[in-house]
Amino acid sequence: MSAPPSRTLYRALFDDAALFPPGNAPMGEALPAHRAHRASRRSAYVGPFLVADARIAELRTVLAREDGDHAPLALGVTVPGGADDVAAAVDAVRSDPALHLVGVEVAAAPGRAADTAATVVKALAAGTGGTPDAEGYVEVTRGENAAADIAALAGTGANAKFRTGGVRAEAHPDEPELASMLAAAVGAGVPFKCTAGLHHAVRHTTPEGFEQHGFLNVLLATHTLLAGGGAADAAGVLADRDGPALAARAGALTPDQVRRVRSGFRSFGTCSITEPLDDLVVLGAITD
Repeated sequence: MSAPPSRTLYRALFDDAALFPPGNAPMGEALPAHRAHRASRRSAYVGPFLVADARIAELRTVLAREDGDHAPLALGVTVPGGADDVAAAVDAVRSDPALHLVGVEVAAAPGRAADTAATVVKALAAGTGGTPDAEGYVEVTRGENAAADIAALAGTGANAKFRTGGVRAEAHPDEPELASMLAAAVGAGVPFKCTAGLHHAVRHTTPEGFEQHGFLNVLLATHTLLAGGGAADAAGVLADRDGPALAARAGALTPDQVRRVRSGFRSFGTCSITEPLDDLVVLGAITD
């Protein structure tokens, strides 16, 4: 029996970014918590553990001190320094049998998305028979070059990464800006992930006054674009704050629509796995 569409829509959507702001969990707390998430009834929704390349050695030290037997840790590595640091990060992970590399995320300067993608794909293919064994993501810099950089990723074998928030108000793109990036990705056939700012299911204003996107809004905006809508239509979906209505729309997606949405919007990094899943429970989108 196949999983219900609602469960499939959220499968492995939440990458564990507990180490990153604003959570900033210590490694010694974040890793056991991730193990617990992956062993819980909610494990199907949990993606890989995310770590910055500068902290791979620290992670390996904590892993070496773990008690009991564990399967290799599914790991996504962020490389903020750029393409020149990718090969070393990949080698550092692959040299440890306790780690299983599933993704690499690297920032690209404006106009350098295609070059960065080529470097990432080459590093991931090295030593694997010429076929990358992990997903490569190129973080596209916001601004006037974003659409062109997204289009440049088409056919490279790498995906896009969008920064959707941060610890400052200006780090959060507004609805039209994010909608234009989503539209560029869908139009070019480039899968994408998001990072930062998607702490909750539905668009909201934080106590600090930040306007934050909801991951449910982003899922449905992606669906809107795949169904033929334009960037303005997607922006309208991103602005919607009616949680029950959004959850109902998501629950009505067919299995094929779910597949297409998740083929486009792969996942997002969240410093809390519990909070977004609790949102879905409150909205009746999931029951576990």
